[in-house]
Amino acid sequence: MYSAAAAAASPPRRDFISVTLSPEEAVGPGGYNNSKAWRRRSCWRKWKQLSRLQRSVILFLFAFLAVCGVISYTNMGEPWKSLTNKSLDNQRIEPGVPGLKLANPAVLPAPQKADANLGDYPELSPQKQPKLPHVRRGPPNLQIKPPRRDMRLKTQRDTNKVVDEPVQADKEEKTEKSVISWRGAVIEPDQSTEPPSSKIKEPEKPSSMEAESQKEPVPINERQMAVIEAFRHAWKGYKEFAWGHDELKPLSKSYSEWFGLGLTLIDALDTMWILGLKEEFEEARKWVADDLVFDKNVDVNLFESTIRILGGLLSTYHLSGDSLFLEKAKDIGSRLMPAFNTPSKVPYSDVNIGRGTAHPPRWTSDSTVAEVTSIQLEFRELSRLTGDEKFQKAVDEVMKHVHTLSGKNDGLVPMFINTNSGQFTHLGVYTLGARADSYYEYLLKQWIQGGKKENELLEDYVRAIEGVKKHLLQRSQPKKLTFVGELAHGHFSAKMDHLVCFLPGTLALGAHNGLTADHMKLAEALIETCYQMYVQVETGLSPEIVHFNLHAQKGHKDVEIKPADRHNLLRPETVESLFYMYRFTGDKKYQDWGWEILQNFNKYTRVSTGGYTSINNVQNPSNPEPRDKMESFFLGETLKYMFLLFSDDIDLINLDKYVFNTEAHPLPIWMPA
Repeated sequence: MYSAAAAAASPPRRDFISVTLSPEEAVGPGGYNNSKAWRRRSCWRKWKQLSRLQRSVILFLFAFLAVCGVISYTNMGEPWKSLTNKSLDNQRIEPGVPGLKLANPAVLPAPQKADANLGDYPELSPQKQPKLPHVRRGPPNLQIKPPRRDMRLKTQRDTNKVVDEPVQADKEEKTEKSVISWRGAVIEPDQSTEPPSSKIKEPEKPSSMEAESQKEPVPINERQMAVIEAFRHAWKGYKEFAWGHDELKPLSKSYSEWFGLGLTLIDALDTMWILGLKEEFEEARKWVADDLVFDKNVDVNLFESTIRILGGLLSTYHLSGDSLFLEKAKDIGSRLMPAFNTPSKVPYSDVNIGRGTAHPPRWTSDSTVAEVTSIQLEFRELSRLTGDEKFQKAVDEVMKHVHTLSGKNDGLVPMFINTNSGQFTHLGVYTLGARADSYYEYLLKQWIQGGKKENELLEDYVRAIEGVKKHLLQRSQPKKLTFVGELAHGHFSAKMDHLVCFLPGTLALGAHNGLTADHMKLAEALIETCYQMYVQVETGLSPEIVHFNLHAQKGHKDVEIKPADRHNLLRPETVESLFYMYRFTGDKKYQDWGWEILQNFNKYTRVSTGGYTSINNVQNPSNPEPRDKMESFFLGETLKYMFLLFSDDIDLINLDKYVFNTEAHPLPIWMPA
């Protein structure tokens, strides 16, 4: 037995066994190295350790997730693909035209693209007394189908030379798919208002309308059908007795010449297009292609040939997309340029388009202010389409010069300007009638055309309207009609030309584009006055000039007419303003007033064998004394505005997309890139 002392002295006892193994013995052959093969064997062992039920549940879950993935991909794949394609399309840029998207948003009741015009087609201007200086004014919309297939194909060949084949094929495919309304119009979309490059380029092409803008056309109503019938009756007389000549003489069944350039036909082109007169338009187009030649030894008036011929050709190009009209426009535009070769750069009134020379009228070295400041819309648009800045540069220089001139009276300008000195002449006389009228109209319309960026134009317009209110507005007796008179060396005259009836429409257009609301109030008052210039006359047709009574007199109306002023030239100004007023207010009374005027034209000016005639005496219903002359602007303006007035389709020339020149030819508003 051990004693207690011995036990305490002995070392403590340890109950374990120490074993030492080599690495090979610890993990088996090859050892543990965290390899993929070792991990797979480990996972497999764990899988085998699961029960059969557990393995079945896991396999079912994997299968279920796989099926859900396939279904989700099928359902979402097409939308993703569509969104991707749309994004790419939005980024695609028209070749050679920076800032223009290939999918062009229509800038108006969509004019057809020059390289994509097909289908049917339809498409108009003022007058002037032969020996008198500028005595006219005609108003400056639409939705139409592009021209026939063979015309479109020719246009494609002429205008698409610079476009790559793949892009061109893509464009044609898109055009094939789009639905073209017969009343759709085509116009340039995103366009810069910067001055055009001096580098010559391929013509700009009218843009096709986006599918979302292509609604079903509004049916033509009975009043519009009456306008179409009136146009066809007028065209019948022109075609039979004056084809290819300037103006019809319906009573003598002959014609008169002014320039010898088919004024009535060119003025009426876009009217036929708007009215949907396909057969008539095609016949007129053939004449333009085969017989319209500008290389002629003839003097033309710069203003009248610009607003009627150049404006008519540019408008028809935009509405139809047919490059024939653009080529003709470039030709006449170039031939008119010698008019600007003056010491002051204020253009001469007359140009010989064959010889390339220009001169003032024989009796003076002056030009009228309206003539030199109412050609800008057309020449600016010609520069934009051709890329040749000379046209816009010439007319812009005139406007900048007039902007700086002294001699104005609160924005009102004299009627004449000297081409040598560049100064106003005949100072102290101010009117919104003949020789000055369209200066005010084009101030506003150039500002609108250029995208509302040229503030000098707007400032001059607003200042001039304030000048009208201050110096020229009066009220008549007994009906207290608001009218625009004239000021001569401080003396007010209660004389108002029918030409002044452009003003209500222009004021309404300005108010629509953001100008002060009192412009619309003034427009409403003035259009009532213009209507009374018809109503208070025995035939229901306005004379050329009226005088208003400022003091009440027993047995007298507001309107007095002098024997020399009682003629009616089938002018459009009142109907033009009725169109604007109805378009912006929706008040049906304006349509009713226009309908009365059309009925009176039919009653007193219609010639049974074809055509309509000016009359000498609006105060004699039994014998209005026909003058045997149908002005070109009756087809170019009066009937066009009638048709638009009676339409309830605001896209039948959308006034946010087009601006009318003073001859009722719609030109596109430049949209910023």
